[in-house]
Parts: sequence; structure tokens; C-alpha cells
Amino acid sequence: MEAAAAAEAEAGAGAYEEMLRVVEACAMRIRWRLRPGSKRRLLNDILFLCTGLRPVVLMDYGGTMPQLQENLCSLLHHARQETSILSPLRVMVINDMLYLIHIKGLAEHASPKERSQHQLAFMDLEKSCCKLLTNIEANDTVLEMLSIQDRFSAKYPVDKAVDAPVIRPGITKQMSGLPERTIDGECTDNHNDNRTLLLVDLSAFLETTQIALPSLNGWLLGYPVTYLFRNGSAEAAIQNLSMHSLHIYRVYVCGSCQSGGKQSEEELMSFSVPCGLSMRREEEPWAKSFIARMSEKLSRCNQVWASMRLEVEVFQSQSQVIVL
Repeated sequence: MEAAAAAEAEAGAGAYEEMLRVVEACAMRIRWRLRPGSKRRLLNDILFLCTGLRPVVLMDYGGTMPQLQENLCSLLHHARQETSILSPLRVMVINDMLYLIHIKGLAEHASPKERSQHQLAFMDLEKSCCKLLTNIEANDTVLEMLSIQDRFSAKYPVDKAVDAPVIRPGITKQMSGLPERTIDGECTDNHNDNRTLLLVDLSAFLETTQIALPSLNGWLLGYPVTYLFRNGSAEAAIQNLSMHSLHIYRVYVCGSCQSGGKQSEEELMSFSVPCGLSMRREEEPWAKSFIARMSEKLSRCNQVWASMRLEVEVFQSQSQVIVL
């Protein structure tokens, strides 16, 4: 039984390894000239998405808009024809920010069930005090953030966010419940317009909200402590945060060793928390909840990931050097 389980795990890990080879080959095919560090980060981010460790990654590397968007859509278009593992991936745009998302992962992340089980810790950066909000019902900024989460949940319902198969050329299909421009599609090279089916533009979807995009990113990217501030308050937010030293939390994951090779450790994500809110580091209640949630995700794909490690370092902040 153990041998059979090991063989199954190795086969599963092999599928992900093959997927990464496909992605790398397709990047070369479309002549996307990525620096070695950016290429490694792209491969890791895609693996994190496909194995369920993250629902969303921010594409702040690999080039600038609009070429970055074109390269990413073209890469997915070609690679999805060779591996179904990539079928749930989409390119999401909010204003001038570009993201790579996993449809099912984002649906689960935004679901009321997930949010009730793993409640976020909020810090209002428009206030000078460095403390977590306890009475969220009395804070208008928090309430607007919660309403945005509800909108994402309605846009990506869990029961509709299935890993649908790629559709062959000439076949049309409307996937009820998904955003208008997220229909699965596969096309030939002379059907370039179909690549836009991989694109989800939520700029208009969120244009009436006052929550600043960095605050929204804190939730989308899976950080356990979310800095809250509204559009037009970035300067005050930076000044308030720069008054405090920060703990930088770096989360590393180690890949499973299936063929006798050396285990590799990769950075999954990093985020900051004011030292005053993280004196006990990983022993803080919000940190324990975060570690438990990430450990659960890791166990769901143990044929690829073996372990997780948290590293904490102190960043002595200075005025105007904080990047939100």
C-alpha cells in the first residue's frame, strides 16, 4: 500500500513538473525574454497557484504594461493547449495592476465560509494608533472592504468555479456565473482575439469603491494582516506606518523529494506587520491562524510540497520609504 501511494504521489508530482516544462518552453516560443530571476519567480507562482497555495499572485515582474499583459495571455494561450492543469488560470487587471489568478482558488478565497473560518486582522492606516481593529462594525473602511469581498464572492461563486476543460476551436460555451470575459477558450494562432478570453478586467467593477488598491491587495494576496486606507489617504497612511518598525514575515516552502534529488526551498510570500502588533512573532493569534491555514493547504498537495518555514526579520522603517 505504501509503495502504491508513493508511486501515485510521484506520478502527481511528475504532472506538475511536466506542466512547468511546458510553460518554460512556451515562454521561449513566444520570445518572452525573462531574466533568470523573473523566470524562476513566474514558474514558482504558477506552481503555487496550481497546487492551491495561493489564489492570486501579483505580476510586478517580467516587464511593463501593456506588453506584460500580452506576454502573459499569450503564454497561457499556448501552454493550456498542452496541459489541462493550467485551465483554471486567468489574467486579471485592476487599473494598472496585473495579476495571475486561479478561478477556483479565488472563488474559495472569497467565499463567506472561508472568510468566516479565517477572519482577517485589520489595521486602519488612516489612524495614528498602531493597533488591530476590534469593532469592525464601527469602521466604515472595514465595512467597505467586506462589501468588496462580497462582490468578489458573487462574481466567483464556488459552485460555478469548476476546473472546466479547454474548449476546442469552433465550439462556444457560456459558463454561467463566471465573469463575461472569463470563458474558457482555445484558439489557433490566426485567432488572436480569442486570447482576450483569458483576460478578466475588473477596473470598472471596482471603480466606484474608495478602498485603495494596496489595501485590496492585502486581502487578495492572502496576507493575514490587512492595512486599510482609502483613495486619497496614501500619504497619511505612509506617514502613520513609517512611525513604526516592522516585522517582515517571509514564508518558504520546500518541495517534496520524489526522485532522490535535493529538496528546493522557495519563497511563497512575504508581508509586513508593525512590531507592536507582532511582539510574539509566530505566536500571535493571527499568526497561528495563518500558519494553520497554510499548513492545511500544504497537506492537500503533499506530493509536491513537503514543509513550510516562517522567517521573521526586523525592518527599521524611516519616513517615506514604506511601499504600500
